[in-house]
Amino acid sequence: MLTLRGMSQKELADLTGVTGAAVNGWVNGRSEPRYEKIAAIADALGVSVDDAVNRRVPASRRDELRWIFRAAPEDGGREGGNAANFAFAASLDVLAREATQNSLDERLSEDSPVVARYVLHELTGTHLRDFMEALGWDAIEKHILAAADPRQKVGRVLRDGLQELERTQRLVLLRVDDYNATGLTGPEYEDGRFARVVRRTLDSGKSGTQGGSYGLGKAALWAASRFGLVLVNSTLSEPQDGRTERRMAGRLELPWHQLDGRDYAGPGWFGVADPKRQNTAQSWWGDQESAERLHLKRVDAMPGTSFLVVGAYDGSGETEDVEDMYERLVKSLSRNFWASMVGGRDESPKLQVSVAAFRNGASVKAEKVIDPHEQEPSRSRAVQAFLDGETVEELTERHQVLQASVPLELRRRKDDVETGNPGTHEAVLLLTPAGDEDENPDQIAYMRATRMVVKYKRVGDLPLGHRPFQAVLLAGAATRRHTREAEAAEQMLRTAEPPDHNDWEGTEDLTATYERGARQKILEFKKAAEQKVRELLRAREDDESPEEGPEALRELLRLDPPRVARLQGFPTVKAIEGTVDGTGAWSVTVTVKLPKRDEPWVLTPVPKFVTRSSAPLSVEWCEMEPLENCELTPHGNLVFRDGAVQGKFRGTTEVSSHPVEATMAQVMVEIRRSKEESA
Repeated sequence: MLTLRGMSQKELADLTGVTGAAVNGWVNGRSEPRYEKIAAIADALGVSVDDAVNRRVPASRRDELRWIFRAAPEDGGREGGNAANFAFAASLDVLAREATQNSLDERLSEDSPVVARYVLHELTGTHLRDFMEALGWDAIEKHILAAADPRQKVGRVLRDGLQELERTQRLVLLRVDDYNATGLTGPEYEDGRFARVVRRTLDSGKSGTQGGSYGLGKAALWAASRFGLVLVNSTLSEPQDGRTERRMAGRLELPWHQLDGRDYAGPGWFGVADPKRQNTAQSWWGDQESAERLHLKRVDAMPGTSFLVVGAYDGSGETEDVEDMYERLVKSLSRNFWASMVGGRDESPKLQVSVAAFRNGASVKAEKVIDPHEQEPSRSRAVQAFLDGETVEELTERHQVLQASVPLELRRRKDDVETGNPGTHEAVLLLTPAGDEDENPDQIAYMRATRMVVKYKRVGDLPLGHRPFQAVLLAGAATRRHTREAEAAEQMLRTAEPPDHNDWEGTEDLTATYERGARQKILEFKKAAEQKVRELLRAREDDESPEEGPEALRELLRLDPPRVARLQGFPTVKAIEGTVDGTGAWSVTVTVKLPKRDEPWVLTPVPKFVTRSSAPLSVEWCEMEPLENCELTPHGNLVFRDGAVQGKFRGTTEVSSHPVEATMAQVMVEIRRSKEESA
């Protein structure tokens, strides 16, 4: 505190009425002051007596808070943004999935669920000005403006965010709270949860049955901010510096930029200046008033963390106002985490989630606690029957749940050379009739430890006339079996998940970690699950009486008149918007309507100029940028995610390929099936 206050030992001695030698003894631990002197020291340093007596870091004053930006490296290197932010689409769906998965991974007590709260808050007028003042907006706006280079992707997003704020005088905050979680524990800079989340990139620190493994999930929070700005307030499960409540910090994720003749690497941190490290801001212990002004007030003292996304938006462009954002969050959380919200007679749910929306402190959407049995009745019934031990081997009633096994042949890890045959894991397959309200029947949902849905897959080649069903595949720790094979399966499937944890496939991590053949075993496992579903649905003929057998099974296999098959169709352009930019190129945003199918569409968009005097003339792309449900291949094609019914991308034409000036022609985009797909 002497260093932080810029005070010498002699000055403290004068203020407390002791000798300089006495203060030197206290500083170096040779002696301890009496209680009355502790009170005098606290008064001189401007801290509470309670903090001094308990020798804990005091709460920071608001006038000590500042934004400090990292200086650019001496070697002249520049980064156009945090690469981790590009791992996912900047959408509310992705944010809800990644943030909730991280909360599940940090569950503190197994006896109660993690409580996750999503709170949207739109600010205007005095509410906006008060928040901006508490945030120190004046100090960071000039950095954001300097980094808003329209030639860079991140710069264009920043510029759009500033223009939107200026135009609407409106700012949307999204706070993601979790309770019954560990909180951001650990030291400021060394290894720990705080450093991994606030200071580091691509550092997961997770293992075992946890969902994340890349350290990318947290980036979804920053990616969902128009300014790359997130604040945190954490209640710790383990004390740090003698404290547990209101550990606060902020991080602004900007690209390289220049300001006032200085080069900055990009990121900046909100906190108190570290007296021992030059140009470094560290987290601070805040008071309740500071938390309220920054919209980071937590509702109780249970451990966990609140993340505040400043300037929250849906990068997909499908939602704009807080009411639509509310509905989008409810839908996404329900679809991805319904199974985590299901509990049994002797087992609490892993997760409880709610969503609320406010405008200037007034409720516009009441807090809604998501009920999995309301959102996903058939699937939730299946998981609850499994947890309660009420599954059956043969259906005799309509609402029963059939349980079967699906084998996953395990492979040995490369670092386990002394281990013998790793064996086979028996995953659990649940099958139940779908209800009339189910929008997407005949699907199988894959999941492991946390019961977050990894993927939905429509089962094909089903028996003619089968009754619609829902299936759930529980693998690894989700089977509730504490065996060596279950643990090995959990690790193998975790390694087989890509960064967005939406499939089990042959990842680079799987190839690097396991012996040859691991990818094939994963693919065989998924095919075996679908085949098991077909076997369970297939009609069992009886030579003597085809009407014999359980009534519910006959109902499940009832033959109805076949529906007329619909042609799959082909992707089409649903909408195209654009303008001619300053370089003379057409910059267009294209929405593609996709016929639903299990495999991804691989398409080649072709821009064409339309003039009055000739047929459409093909031009070339200068740049293409995936926006929603698609990725760009090295060959310049777009891969649209399997199961997606819509995708969106942005493209800029190459001026040198224009047959006429862009202002003299209209632009159209033709969608063709790529040769990559047929290959």
